[in-house]
Amino acid sequence: MRLYAQTPARRNRQVLADLIALVLMAAAVKFALAVHKAIMQLVEPARKVESSGDNLAGELDNAGDAASNVPLVGDLLKKPLQSAADASTGFANAGQSLQDAVSQVATLTTTGLIVIPVVFVLLLWLPPRLRWMRRSGDLRRLLDAPGGADLLALRALTGPPGDLARLQAPPGGLADAWRRGDREVIAGLSEVALRRAGLRP
Repeated sequence: MRLYAQTPARRNRQVLADLIALVLMAAAVKFALAVHKAIMQLVEPARKVESSGDNLAGELDNAGDAASNVPLVGDLLKKPLQSAADASTGFANAGQSLQDAVSQVATLTTTGLIVIPVVFVLLLWLPPRLRWMRRSGDLRRLLDAPGGADLLALRALTGPPGDLARLQAPPGGLADAWRRGDREVIAGLSEVALRRAGLRP
């Protein structure tokens, strides 16, 4: 199976289309990763909230333990400090939850920014390339088959007439020569059909 045409003009267009598709997909990935990095910067304040909450909870727990050693009123002093420590733990948990939420948003956004453009580019670029590869293989097999040159010549006759102007038309015209089985005309017409597809005879 041939990947690129043999004629320079079509081959250059195919190479250019491939390069554009690759550049667009690479740009989509790069942009998505930059967006991911920007979103993940929002995690830093949440980390600070979590760290501060954990530190405050630890200090309040220590203060509560120390206050519990005070004779007579130790338990009374420990309860509010323990409640404040629990509230600080809640702040720390909120910071952790915010980090998780930001991370999920960053992942989903990045995935969308990669998948949607890449799929769009592939849908525009890949089907024509695959069609051309299949068609070029079919034309080559047709040319090698018995009577294939006649069918290619017929294909040239039924296509755009502009390419036929280069052929020297015998008396009665190209179509009449094809019907009579003129091998020279059939060879010229089959060459036109191949060149239209970007192939050489």
